[in-house]
Amino acid sequence: MRTLVHLVLLICGIAVAVGSFMYVLAGVKPDNVRLEDLRDGFPAGWAIEQLGDQSVTFYRSMAILLLAAAVLILIAALFGSRISAWIGIIVGLGTLGTFYYRVNDQFDNVIRENYSTILTNQTGFILTAGGLILALLACLVPREKTRA
Repeated sequence: MRTLVHLVLLICGIAVAVGSFMYVLAGVKPDNVRLEDLRDGFPAGWAIEQLGDQSVTFYRSMAILLLAAAVLILIAALFGSRISAWIGIIVGLGTLGTFYYRVNDQFDNVIRENYSTILTNQTGFILTAGGLILALLACLVPREKTRA
């Protein structure tokens, strides 16, 4: 990989790691969302504010998947492994996509109806999604030509 790609992936990995501990939606942090909720959906009758009040062990939360994606991107930056970067990007985007799909499914288009305020001051979402998208673009840069 090119040196610039290594540097961009390093910055993206750090951004995803930091963003996985900040708010991603309406006062909800990734460490408040259970993996079972991502798989099965949120319990019926809940309000979106109740998601941020859950007490979840760290290794059973959404944050562990985002941190795994960050670690894979950092490994790609340090060792030049494109496969590691692609797996990290897929895991990270899949986790965020599943979370927003489940929120939209359970809370009846709460994102679309409140788009002007619901993502306000959500630094975690901006860091995580921005880092993953920038890492995706960095992985699309062609490899260096080998010199004979």
